[in-house]
Amino acid sequence: MRNKLIGSAIGKYLAGLVFVGLLLFLPAGTILYPSAWLFIGLLFVPMFVLGLVLFIKAPELLEKRLQSRENETEQKKVVGITGLLFLAAFVLSGLDFRLECTHVPLWLQAAASVLLLASYGMYAEVMRENAYLSRTVEVQEGQKVIDTGLYGIVRHPMYSATVLLFLSIPLVLGSFIGFAVMLPYPLLLTMRIRNEEKVLRDGLPGYAQYCDKVHWRLIPFVW
Repeated sequence: MRNKLIGSAIGKYLAGLVFVGLLLFLPAGTILYPSAWLFIGLLFVPMFVLGLVLFIKAPELLEKRLQSRENETEQKKVVGITGLLFLAAFVLSGLDFRLECTHVPLWLQAAASVLLLASYGMYAEVMRENAYLSRTVEVQEGQKVIDTGLYGIVRHPMYSATVLLFLSIPLVLGSFIGFAVMLPYPLLLTMRIRNEEKVLRDGLPGYAQYCDKVHWRLIPFVW
């Protein structure tokens, strides 16, 4: 079982690495794209470390995170549109580098790199707090409401982390065009969250009371 899990994890990791590389270097027309290598390092090195920690300490959670097939129709639409945004942002960032359309200042690129790493820190903390975390919207057997830590501040801290992550990526890549493409992502998340909360209210005991206790869904004092 563990051999199958590690095989699946390594396979998806390598496939993601190759896929991202193709999306960036082919449009750029060169592998001499420093910002792309910076991004790949910032994304895939922590991803490897986190995956290794999960494999050792929480293999069940790692298995859940590797599953990505949605059953909810509304969620399939959101995931599909998000995927298109990603493709467009990566490809256009590579083209932006080739054509030199926009230029992100070094200080902003550095700040975005820090935000990217901070989002990974949030990501890891959420997984430490919530053993029921899944990439698909579902209510699992024996699942309980988590209301401590980051879950005591916002109801969906994982999505808060992804907002930081996804908006910082194009800036790390040095492209304002890619950043503009990713701006609709938080709006897409609101659709996903509304549908997810409906599922959780209907199927998870105590979730309605949790929503009354923690008012903010994604960003404190905003929404």
